[in-house]
Amino acid sequence: MTIDAHHLTYPEAIVVGLLQGVTELFPVSSLGHSVLLPALLGGRWARDLDVSTPESPYLAFVVGLHVATALALLLFFWRDWVRIITGFVTSVRYRRIEHPDERLAWMIVLATIPVGITGLLLEHTFRTVLGRPVPAAIFLTVNGVLLYGSERLRRRAGAAEATADPGAAADRRLAAGTFGGATLIGTAQVLALLPGISRSGVTLGAGLLKGLSHEDAARFSFLLATPVILAAGVLKIPDLFGPLGAGIHGQVLAGSLAAGVAAYGSVRFLTRYFETRTLTPFAGYCVVAGLGSLVWLLAA
Repeated sequence: MTIDAHHLTYPEAIVVGLLQGVTELFPVSSLGHSVLLPALLGGRWARDLDVSTPESPYLAFVVGLHVATALALLLFFWRDWVRIITGFVTSVRYRRIEHPDERLAWMIVLATIPVGITGLLLEHTFRTVLGRPVPAAIFLTVNGVLLYGSERLRRRAGAAEATADPGAAADRRLAAGTFGGATLIGTAQVLALLPGISRSGVTLGAGLLKGLSHEDAARFSFLLATPVILAAGVLKIPDLFGPLGAGIHGQVLAGSLAAGVAAYGSVRFLTRYFETRTLTPFAGYCVVAGLGSLVWLLAA
């Protein structure tokens, strides 16, 4: 199977790259938007950008953008990842889990296993069966309800906010949690296999329900997302150098640059935003966008 060089245009690639970089980190679902935007625009966009198509070059392109998004996260949190990787190495070398960096490293490992296994087994099924505009609109609405519900339950529990304290101190607070709690937060990422359910949204919500502040929940969410997003992108890179990527390498590069810049700007904004603010505005957006898209699609 060969792909026409015009199957994915540069405007499409840049728009989707910017969309991926923002919506992957904002709690509004990158996959949901990648499904809904082409359907709402219609025409060539709907024809070219369909992730539910078997052996979809668009899917290979979108997941390939994950590498750029993950690199932006690594760049932003590079100091944290130096500590985490060092902690993992010393933990394995000395067969201990004592230092906060060692604990945080294993928390991330354990939290990543459930979504990694589930993604390998079910990603294709979920995408081909549910990666369509109407299910995506429904799940985007559900995502908004989940975000709002997590805020309401957290307020009812009376959890306190931490003061803004980035870097090693924040990582020590995260490492003070339990391995079971970290695994439960990471397991919530499985829901993000559904188009419209946000990876960062469900992990943020799960973190809040486990008693984390918005700031720490967001930080842990971004740290958890990095290996998952990177792995998803790396697994799809061979597709981009095979028949599915024929004729679109320039578009992939343009989209990746857009995604990387947008992701870096997004994580920089969100880490500051969640020092003092909540998920409620994103919940409202998802409900309005999801219901509005559903009405539009059903009326078309």
